[in-house]
Amino acid sequence: MTARIYVPCDTTALSLGADRVAEAIQLEAEKRDIPIEIIRNGSRGMLWLEPLVEVQTTRGRIGYAAVEATQVEALFDADFVSGDEQHPACIGLVEAMPYLKKQQRLTFARAGITDPVSLNDYESLDGYRGLKNALKLEPQQIVDEVKDSGLRGRGGAAFPTGIKWQTVLDTPSEQKYIVCNADEGDSGTFADRLVMECDPFMLIEGMTIAGLAVHATQGYIYLRSEYPVAHKLLNEAIEKAYQAGYLGDDILGSGKHFDLEVRLGAGAYICGEETSLLDSLEGKRGLVRAKPPLPAIIGLFGQPTVVNNVLSLAAIPFILDKGGQAYADYGMGRSRGTLPLQLAGNVKQGGMVELAFGITLRELMEDFGGGTLSGRPLKAVQVGGPLGAYMPASQWDTPVDYEEFSAVDAVLGHGGVVMFDDTVDMGEQARFSMEFCKIESCGKCTPCRIGSTRGVEVIERIRDGNNADKNWTLLEDLCDTMIDGSLCAMGGMTPFPVQSVMKYFPDELRAQGGKA
Repeated sequence: MTARIYVPCDTTALSLGADRVAEAIQLEAEKRDIPIEIIRNGSRGMLWLEPLVEVQTTRGRIGYAAVEATQVEALFDADFVSGDEQHPACIGLVEAMPYLKKQQRLTFARAGITDPVSLNDYESLDGYRGLKNALKLEPQQIVDEVKDSGLRGRGGAAFPTGIKWQTVLDTPSEQKYIVCNADEGDSGTFADRLVMECDPFMLIEGMTIAGLAVHATQGYIYLRSEYPVAHKLLNEAIEKAYQAGYLGDDILGSGKHFDLEVRLGAGAYICGEETSLLDSLEGKRGLVRAKPPLPAIIGLFGQPTVVNNVLSLAAIPFILDKGGQAYADYGMGRSRGTLPLQLAGNVKQGGMVELAFGITLRELMEDFGGGTLSGRPLKAVQVGGPLGAYMPASQWDTPVDYEEFSAVDAVLGHGGVVMFDDTVDMGEQARFSMEFCKIESCGKCTPCRIGSTRGVEVIERIRDGNNADKNWTLLEDLCDTMIDGSLCAMGGMTPFPVQSVMKYFPDELRAQGGKA
């Protein structure tokens, strides 16, 4: 009997030697004359266990964690191809792990289970059922399902997806576009990458449904250039989708048309802002556009355009398969469905956790993250990328919900959670926030371009004890000016982490010099 062995092929596993592990397993099996089949699956999202090798047994898939090529011979000696659990690397049944069992996986239901570019695998686990349902509906009915789901943009602004689609549908034009913002640049975020590397057909299906919903016939995935594995897998999956009739001039014989291609990004953080992204996609320098007009009305090449994040579009197949209400049954308040949360920084169990809105930040970090990797006390947590506030211990019981986070002047954003233990210098973190904006600003508006440069200088004066009180007041005024006057969220949100340090860690901002 041929043993089925799964070795992940996502970026994290590859960086830790997954290719070498797969090769070693194949060679050792041939040496011992043991028939095996190696399947290169996606990641389960438990990144601290990668490369996580799994063996199919009658009881389920048995996992072996953090496997190195040098361990393979010993694994065979321990009869791991039969799922023997005596080897120290064995973690037992993967599906039974509390880290996975406690999640509500809607978007990531297939991640780590299937070969990412196997269309048969995708179809066998509910893949393309949403598209087949959408082909039977009128565009307005598709949009209504998305509205009923309560889905909001997962890229940061949390704008209702259905309303954005409605605007594009209602705007007359002979040409419309679907643009996927896959320029995942926030610190501590990797859920978009996992979608594209572990289940790329889901994103393709979601974009195709979006095209049907608004009469768009062309889609683009704007992919950050630092994701070569995602680039390769997406292109392979797109080619297979064309061959199977899921893309092209006549989708599944329906007469409906949708084309899709991947475009590599320009390597700039600002191109994650939707209008700057559109400029870059048009071949221009990525500069933020003034709004209005909204991209939904005048977007790519001046035409009505849906611009959604990877996670937003990846949620669409479930919604069109199970119905908008089935998705809305998860969550709390106006935050419906699930959010893939990414644990990073000083964390013991870093990885991706998909949960319904409502879990507290503390539960996420303790129950899933397992606390800090260093074992030292946690001091602060930055949620929502480099423009998100640093949250002190008094805020860790805040539920994961857009409105709840906003109420405490925090940002949920893309769901990246970066943890810091008590050795971190929060004053230096405040300086970094301003410096990051100084480097990454597109330079179009003065509050962002000049404000961030002056912000670094003012913070350095405070840190050096140079007229600290006066410069503190100046920093407060500068933050207010950037928030109120910047053209986009780059400058408008840069003060958030700085203000949080000023409010909750003031002594550390003055640490180097104190009052003058």
